[in-house]
Amino acid sequence: MIKRTISSIALALGLAVATIPALASEGEGLAPAGTNIRDQASLQRGAKLFFNYCVGCHSLKYVRYSRLASDLGLSEEEVMTNLNFTGAKFGEPVISHMPADDAKTWFGKDPPDLSLEARAKGVDFIFNYLNSFYLDPTRPVGWNNTVFPNASMPNPLWELQGLQTAVHGEAAPGQEAVVEKLQISTPGRMSPEEFRGATRDLTAFLEYAAEPAALERQSIGVWVILFLAGLTFLLYLLKHEYWKDVHESH
Repeated sequence: MIKRTISSIALALGLAVATIPALASEGEGLAPAGTNIRDQASLQRGAKLFFNYCVGCHSLKYVRYSRLASDLGLSEEEVMTNLNFTGAKFGEPVISHMPADDAKTWFGKDPPDLSLEARAKGVDFIFNYLNSFYLDPTRPVGWNNTVFPNASMPNPLWELQGLQTAVHGEAAPGQEAVVEKLQISTPGRMSPEEFRGATRDLTAFLEYAAEPAALERQSIGVWVILFLAGLTFLLYLLKHEYWKDVHESH
């Protein structure tokens, strides 16, 4: 029984590890985001960016202001003064007040809720997406994106990043020219290094928002593994003691 249990645990761990390359392959070609949701200062900076540049269009309907205060080390006053711009109550979820009809007129559809965006797309996708907007006068909103071409979303962080333009390669007959690289034509308020740091913080905040329990789950997981290791050792000693009596009786 003990050997069967240990084998089952090993098989489960092996299957979990085996899925990592498959998941990673979905983000092939993307620069790693390098986020750390245990960095509380990073989450605070990311929350500041989200509530200043994103919440006008996007909601976090599965995250409450009170939970943000608890997880990000902020007081109720700090959250309600610096992060709540809609008049919501402290215990209510983060809901954008953009009228749905206006959103459809401006963007063609309602901006998506971002509560689970990091789980759906992955942090590498979000980080690269935020860094890959460029001016495109052929698009309805005047912007395009190399990671998500023809997105209906304008660059919300253009004041920080600056105006980015695309350098196209030669187009093959009957095909559109491929974007070879992006370059800043008009500097923003941040240097490229500072902007990448800012988008990394914003990505980390969205990663946290997708699973706030991850902060607690990771710390509990260490104790669970230690408990299982200790239990396995005790069961091994019990098995050894039990079979010792059986062998002596023969």
